[in-house]
Amino acid sequence: MPDLVFGLDTFGDVPEDDLGAPVSYAKAIRQVVQEAVLAEETGVDVIALGEHHRPEFAISSPETVLAGIATRTSRIRLSSGVTVLSSDDPVRVFQRFATVDALSNGRAEVILGRGSFTESFPLFGYDLADYDVLFEEKIALFSQLIEEKPVTWSGTKRASLESADVFPKTESGHLSTWVGVGGSPQSIIRTAHYGFPLMIAIIGGNPERFVPHIDLYRRAAEQFGTTAHPVGMHSPGFIADTDEQARELHWPGHKVIRDRIGALRGWPPLRKEEYDSEIEHGSLYVGSPETVSRKMARAIKALGVGRFDLIYGSQPISARLRAVELYGTKVLPMVREILAS
Repeated sequence: MPDLVFGLDTFGDVPEDDLGAPVSYAKAIRQVVQEAVLAEETGVDVIALGEHHRPEFAISSPETVLAGIATRTSRIRLSSGVTVLSSDDPVRVFQRFATVDALSNGRAEVILGRGSFTESFPLFGYDLADYDVLFEEKIALFSQLIEEKPVTWSGTKRASLESADVFPKTESGHLSTWVGVGGSPQSIIRTAHYGFPLMIAIIGGNPERFVPHIDLYRRAAEQFGTTAHPVGMHSPGFIADTDEQARELHWPGHKVIRDRIGALRGWPPLRKEEYDSEIEHGSLYVGSPETVSRKMARAIKALGVGRFDLIYGSQPISARLRAVELYGTKVLPMVREILAS
Protein backbone atom coordinates (compact mmCIF):
# COMPACT_ATOMS: atom_id res chain seq x y z
CA MET A 1 0.00 0.00 0.00
CA PRO A 2 2.41 2.68 -1.21
CA ASP A 3 -0.01 5.58 -0.70
CA LEU A 4 -0.21 5.10 3.06
CA VAL A 5 0.90 8.11 5.11
CA PHE A 6 2.44 7.75 8.57
CA GLY A 7 2.79 10.50 11.14
CA LEU A 8 3.83 11.20 14.70
CA ASP A 9 1.71 13.39 16.99
CA THR A 10 2.82 15.10 20.18
CA PHE A 11 1.36 17.70 22.50
CA GLY A 12 4.83 18.69 23.65
CA ASP A 13 4.44 16.82 26.93
CA VAL A 14 6.93 18.16 29.47
CA PRO A 15 9.24 15.16 29.84
CA GLU A 16 11.68 14.12 32.51
CA ASP A 17 15.37 14.00 31.83
CA ASP A 18 17.14 10.69 32.28
CA LEU A 19 17.67 11.42 35.99
CA GLY A 20 13.92 11.79 36.58
CA ALA A 21 13.74 15.59 36.83
CA PRO A 22 11.14 17.50 34.79
CA VAL A 23 12.69 19.74 32.15
CA SER A 24 11.68 23.36 31.51
CA TYR A 25 8.95 24.29 29.05
CA ALA A 26 11.61 25.83 26.82
CA LYS A 27 13.65 22.63 26.76
CA ALA A 28 10.50 20.58 26.12
CA ILE A 29 9.79 22.66 23.02
CA ARG A 30 13.37 22.32 21.78
CA GLN A 31 13.07 18.58 22.41
CA VAL A 32 10.06 18.39 20.05
CA VAL A 33 12.07 20.14 17.33
CA GLN A 34 14.87 17.61 17.78
CA GLU A 35 12.36 14.74 17.59
CA ALA A 36 10.85 16.18 14.40
CA VAL A 37 14.29 16.36 12.77
CA LEU A 38 14.90 12.72 13.75
CA ALA A 39 11.46 11.75 12.45
CA GLU A 40 12.32 13.17 9.04
CA GLU A 41 15.69 11.42 9.01
CA THR A 42 14.06 8.05 9.76
CA GLY A 43 11.34 8.26 7.11
CA VAL A 44 8.24 9.53 8.95
CA ASP A 45 5.87 11.43 6.64
CA VAL A 46 4.21 13.92 9.03
CA ILE A 47 4.89 15.55 12.38
CA ALA A 48 1.71 16.88 14.02
CA LEU A 49 1.74 19.15 17.07
CA GLY A 50 -1.26 19.56 19.34
CA GLU A 51 -2.46 22.78 20.96
CA HIS A 52 -2.93 22.72 24.72
CA HIS A 53 -3.11 25.25 27.54
CA ARG A 54 -2.42 22.95 30.48
CA PRO A 55 0.65 22.60 32.72
CA GLU A 56 1.50 19.10 31.41
CA PHE A 57 2.09 20.34 27.86
CA ALA A 58 4.56 22.84 26.44
CA ILE A 59 2.96 23.58 23.06
CA SER A 60 0.24 26.24 23.06
CA SER A 61 1.13 27.57 19.59
CA PRO A 62 1.79 24.62 17.26
CA GLU A 63 2.43 26.76 14.20
CA THR A 64 5.24 28.64 15.94
CA VAL A 65 7.05 25.40 16.73
CA LEU A 66 6.30 24.11 13.22
CA ALA A 67 7.94 27.23 11.80
CA GLY A 68 11.07 26.36 13.75
CA ILE A 69 10.94 22.78 12.48
CA ALA A 70 10.46 24.07 8.94
CA THR A 71 13.88 25.71 9.01
CA ARG A 72 15.61 22.47 10.03
CA THR A 73 13.84 19.99 7.74
CA SER A 74 13.19 19.63 4.04
CA ARG A 75 10.69 16.82 3.49
CA ILE A 76 8.44 16.00 6.45
CA ARG A 77 4.94 17.51 6.41
CA LEU A 78 4.19 19.97 9.23
CA SER A 79 0.76 19.71 10.80
CA SER A 80 -1.21 20.82 13.80
CA GLY A 81 -2.94 18.09 15.71
CA VAL A 82 -5.28 19.91 16.36
CA THR A 83 -5.76 23.68 16.10
CA VAL A 84 -8.69 24.64 18.35
CA LEU A 85 -10.49 26.80 15.81
CA SER A 86 -13.41 27.57 18.12
CA SER A 87 -11.26 29.73 20.43
CA ASP A 88 -9.09 31.22 17.69
CA ASP A 89 -9.63 33.59 14.80
CA PRO A 90 -9.93 31.86 11.42
CA VAL A 91 -8.19 34.69 9.58
CA ARG A 92 -5.19 34.56 11.89
CA VAL A 93 -5.08 30.75 11.74
CA PHE A 94 -4.95 30.90 7.95
CA GLN A 95 -2.27 33.60 7.99
CA ARG A 96 -0.08 31.72 10.45
CA PHE A 97 -0.26 28.43 8.57
CA ALA A 98 0.25 30.14 5.21
CA THR A 99 3.43 31.55 6.77
CA VAL A 100 4.57 28.07 7.85
CA ASP A 101 3.74 26.89 4.34
CA ALA A 102 6.04 29.56 2.93
CA LEU A 103 8.90 28.73 5.29
CA SER A 104 8.59 25.02 4.52
CA ASN A 105 8.17 25.25 0.75
CA GLY A 106 4.57 24.02 0.83
CA ARG A 107 4.70 21.41 3.61
CA ALA A 108 2.18 22.93 6.06
CA GLU A 109 -1.21 21.51 6.92
CA VAL A 110 -3.77 22.38 9.56
CA ILE A 111 -6.09 19.99 11.36
CA LEU A 112 -9.04 21.93 12.73
CA GLY A 113 -10.91 20.80 15.84
CA ARG A 114 -13.55 21.90 18.31
CA GLY A 115 -11.32 21.06 21.25
CA SER A 116 -11.83 18.12 23.61
CA PHE A 117 -9.94 20.24 26.17
CA THR A 118 -11.65 23.53 26.93
CA GLU A 119 -9.01 25.58 28.79
CA SER A 120 -8.58 27.85 25.77
CA PHE A 121 -12.18 29.11 25.92
CA PRO A 122 -12.03 31.10 29.19
CA LEU A 123 -8.37 31.92 28.53
CA PHE A 124 -9.28 33.79 25.34
CA GLY A 125 -12.64 35.12 26.50
CA TYR A 126 -15.07 32.65 24.90
CA ASP A 127 -18.21 31.28 26.54
CA LEU A 128 -18.40 27.48 26.65
CA ALA A 129 -22.14 27.84 26.13
CA ASP A 130 -21.21 28.84 22.55
CA TYR A 131 -19.08 25.70 22.02
CA ASP A 132 -21.06 24.44 19.02
CA VAL A 133 -21.91 27.70 17.30
CA LEU A 134 -18.34 28.98 17.54
CA PHE A 135 -16.99 26.04 15.56
CA GLU A 136 -19.89 25.99 13.12
CA GLU A 137 -19.40 29.63 12.19
CA LYS A 138 -15.62 29.59 12.16
CA ILE A 139 -15.24 26.50 10.00
CA ALA A 140 -17.67 28.08 7.54
CA LEU A 141 -15.41 31.13 7.38
CA PHE A 142 -12.24 29.03 7.15
CA SER A 143 -13.67 27.07 4.24
CA GLN A 144 -13.88 30.36 2.34
CA LEU A 145 -10.46 31.62 3.42
CA ILE A 146 -8.64 28.61 1.95
CA GLU A 147 -10.00 29.50 -1.48
CA GLU A 148 -7.58 32.48 -1.20
CA LYS A 149 -10.02 34.94 -2.74
CA PRO A 150 -11.67 38.03 -1.22
CA VAL A 151 -14.13 36.87 1.46
CA THR A 152 -17.55 38.19 2.34
CA TRP A 153 -18.90 36.55 5.47
CA SER A 154 -21.11 37.29 8.46
CA GLY A 155 -21.86 35.45 11.69
CA THR A 156 -22.86 36.06 15.29
CA LYS A 157 -19.54 35.50 17.13
CA ARG A 158 -17.10 37.47 15.00
CA ALA A 159 -17.04 40.73 13.08
CA SER A 160 -18.32 40.42 9.51
CA LEU A 161 -16.03 40.60 6.49
CA GLU A 162 -16.79 42.40 3.24
CA SER A 163 -14.60 41.54 0.24
CA ALA A 164 -11.67 41.04 2.64
CA ASP A 165 -8.47 39.82 1.02
CA VAL A 166 -6.17 37.91 3.35
CA PHE A 167 -2.39 37.69 3.14
CA PRO A 168 0.00 35.97 2.76
CA LYS A 169 -1.33 33.57 0.19
CA THR A 170 0.25 30.17 -0.36
CA GLU A 171 2.43 29.53 -3.39
CA SER A 172 0.31 26.54 -4.40
CA GLY A 173 -3.01 28.26 -3.77
CA HIS A 174 -4.00 25.42 -1.47
CA LEU A 175 -3.46 25.03 2.28
CA SER A 176 -3.97 21.38 3.22
CA THR A 177 -6.83 21.37 5.73
CA TRP A 178 -8.24 18.45 7.72
CA VAL A 179 -10.85 18.24 10.48
CA GLY A 180 -10.12 16.24 13.61
CA VAL A 181 -13.13 14.40 15.06
CA GLY A 182 -13.58 12.35 18.20
CA GLY A 183 -16.52 10.35 16.88
CA SER A 184 -19.50 12.74 16.84
CA PRO A 185 -21.72 11.90 13.83
CA GLN A 186 -22.63 15.57 13.48
CA SER A 187 -18.94 16.50 13.24
CA ILE A 188 -18.33 13.80 10.65
CA ILE A 189 -21.24 15.02 8.51
CA ARG A 190 -19.99 18.61 8.81
CA THR A 191 -16.53 17.56 7.65
CA ALA A 192 -18.02 15.85 4.61
CA HIS A 193 -20.21 18.88 3.89
CA TYR A 194 -17.14 21.11 3.51
CA GLY A 195 -15.20 18.46 1.60
CA PHE A 196 -12.37 18.30 4.15
CA PRO A 197 -10.31 15.17 4.86
CA LEU A 198 -11.30 13.46 8.13
CA MET A 199 -8.89 12.61 10.96
CA ILE A 200 -10.48 10.41 13.62
CA ALA A 201 -9.04 10.41 17.14
CA ILE A 202 -9.25 6.83 18.41
CA ILE A 203 -7.90 6.96 21.94
CA GLY A 204 -9.61 3.97 23.51
CA GLY A 205 -11.51 0.78 22.79
CA ASN A 206 -11.49 -1.49 19.76
CA PRO A 207 -10.70 0.65 16.70
CA GLU A 208 -13.12 -1.37 14.58
CA ARG A 209 -16.04 0.38 16.29
CA PHE A 210 -15.17 3.39 14.12
CA VAL A 211 -15.93 1.59 10.84
CA PRO A 212 -19.52 3.00 10.82
CA HIS A 213 -18.13 6.53 11.32
CA ILE A 214 -15.91 6.19 8.27
CA ASP A 215 -18.82 4.77 6.27
CA LEU A 216 -20.92 7.77 7.37
CA TYR A 217 -18.24 10.18 6.13
CA ARG A 218 -18.17 8.52 2.72
CA ARG A 219 -21.97 8.37 2.41
CA ALA A 220 -22.33 11.99 3.48
CA ALA A 221 -19.69 13.15 0.99
CA GLU A 222 -21.52 11.32 -1.77
CA GLN A 223 -24.81 12.99 -0.84
CA PHE A 224 -23.22 16.45 -0.60
CA GLY A 225 -21.34 15.94 -3.86
CA THR A 226 -18.00 16.58 -2.14
CA THR A 227 -14.83 14.48 -2.13
CA ALA A 228 -14.47 11.59 0.32
CA HIS A 229 -10.73 11.81 0.96
CA PRO A 230 -8.70 8.94 2.45
CA VAL A 231 -9.47 8.97 6.17
CA GLY A 232 -6.76 9.33 8.81
CA MET A 233 -6.67 7.98 12.35
CA HIS A 234 -4.50 8.83 15.31
CA SER A 235 -4.02 6.83 18.48
CA PRO A 236 -1.65 6.88 21.44
CA GLY A 237 1.31 4.57 21.84
CA PHE A 238 4.96 4.11 22.59
CA ILE A 239 7.75 1.95 21.18
CA ALA A 240 10.82 0.50 22.86
CA ASP A 241 13.15 -2.37 22.04
CA THR A 242 11.00 -4.92 23.91
CA ASP A 243 7.36 -5.16 24.98
CA GLU A 244 8.36 -5.19 28.65
CA GLN A 245 10.55 -2.11 28.33
CA ALA A 246 7.86 -0.23 26.43
CA ARG A 247 5.23 -0.85 29.11
CA GLU A 248 7.65 -0.06 31.92
CA LEU A 249 8.56 3.29 30.35
CA HIS A 250 5.07 4.23 29.17
CA TRP A 251 2.85 3.28 32.12
CA PRO A 252 3.95 5.81 34.81
CA GLY A 253 3.57 8.97 32.71
CA HIS A 254 0.45 7.68 30.97
CA LYS A 255 -1.27 6.99 34.29
CA VAL A 256 -0.36 10.38 35.76
CA ILE A 257 -1.82 12.35 32.85
CA ARG A 258 -4.81 10.02 32.41
CA ASP A 259 -5.74 10.29 36.10
CA ARG A 260 -5.24 14.05 36.19
CA ILE A 261 -7.53 14.55 33.21
CA GLY A 262 -9.92 11.86 34.42
CA ALA A 263 -10.39 13.64 37.75
CA LEU A 264 -11.76 16.63 35.86
CA ARG A 265 -14.09 14.45 33.79
CA GLY A 266 -15.38 12.13 36.48
CA TRP A 267 -13.36 9.08 35.48
CA PRO A 268 -12.01 6.66 38.11
CA PRO A 269 -8.23 6.23 38.38
CA LEU A 270 -6.72 4.05 35.68
CA ARG A 271 -6.04 0.50 36.84
CA LYS A 272 -3.11 -1.51 35.53
CA GLU A 273 -5.50 -4.23 34.36
CA GLU A 274 -7.38 -1.72 32.19
CA TYR A 275 -4.10 -0.44 30.79
CA ASP A 276 -2.91 -3.92 29.88
CA SER A 277 -6.27 -4.72 28.30
CA GLU A 278 -6.16 -1.56 26.19
CA ILE A 279 -2.76 -2.59 24.86
CA GLU A 280 -3.94 -6.13 24.09
CA HIS A 281 -7.39 -5.35 22.67
CA GLY A 282 -7.90 -1.60 22.42
CA SER A 283 -6.20 1.49 21.03
CA LEU A 284 -2.92 1.72 22.91
CA TYR A 285 -0.04 0.87 20.55
CA VAL A 286 2.62 0.08 23.16
CA GLY A 287 5.36 -2.45 22.69
CA SER A 288 8.30 -3.56 20.58
CA PRO A 289 8.46 -2.62 16.89
CA GLU A 290 7.10 -6.05 15.96
CA THR A 291 4.15 -5.79 18.35
CA VAL A 292 3.23 -2.23 17.39
CA SER A 293 3.59 -2.83 13.65
CA ARG A 294 1.28 -5.87 13.74
CA LYS A 295 -1.33 -3.95 15.70
CA MET A 296 -1.12 -0.90 13.44
CA ALA A 297 -1.47 -3.06 10.34
CA ARG A 298 -4.59 -4.73 11.77
CA ALA A 299 -6.23 -1.39 12.50
CA ILE A 300 -5.32 0.13 9.13
CA LYS A 301 -6.70 -2.90 7.33
CA ALA A 302 -9.89 -3.08 9.40
CA LEU A 303 -10.74 0.60 8.96
CA GLY A 304 -9.36 1.08 5.45
CA VAL A 305 -7.64 4.32 6.40
CA GLY A 306 -4.99 6.06 4.33
CA ARG A 307 -3.07 7.61 7.21
CA PHE A 308 -2.01 6.57 10.71
CA ASP A 309 -0.54 9.00 13.24
CA LEU A 310 0.92 7.69 16.50
CA ILE A 311 0.61 9.98 19.53
CA TYR A 312 3.64 9.83 21.81
CA GLY A 313 4.70 11.98 24.70
CA SER A 314 5.27 11.72 28.42
CA GLN A 315 8.34 9.47 28.61
CA PRO A 316 11.94 10.41 29.50
CA ILE A 317 13.87 12.28 26.81
CA SER A 318 16.16 9.50 25.63
CA ALA A 319 13.27 7.02 25.54
CA ARG A 320 11.25 9.40 23.38
CA LEU A 321 14.07 9.79 20.90
CA ARG A 322 14.48 6.02 20.75
CA ALA A 323 10.72 5.63 20.17
CA VAL A 324 10.82 8.08 17.25
CA GLU A 325 13.82 6.26 15.78
CA LEU A 326 12.17 2.84 16.08
CA TYR A 327 8.91 4.11 14.60
CA GLY A 328 10.61 5.36 11.46
CA THR A 329 13.29 2.71 10.96
CA LYS A 330 11.52 -0.45 12.18
CA VAL A 331 7.77 -0.05 12.57
CA LEU A 332 6.86 1.67 9.31
CA PRO A 333 8.75 -0.75 7.04
CA MET A 334 7.17 -3.69 8.87
CA VAL A 335 3.65 -2.23 8.61
CA ARG A 336 4.08 -1.68 4.88
CA GLU A 337 5.43 -5.20 4.44
CA ILE A 338 2.53 -6.76 6.37
CA LEU A 339 -0.07 -4.83 4.40
CA ALA A 340 1.59 -5.66 1.08
CA SER A 341 1.56 -9.40 1.76
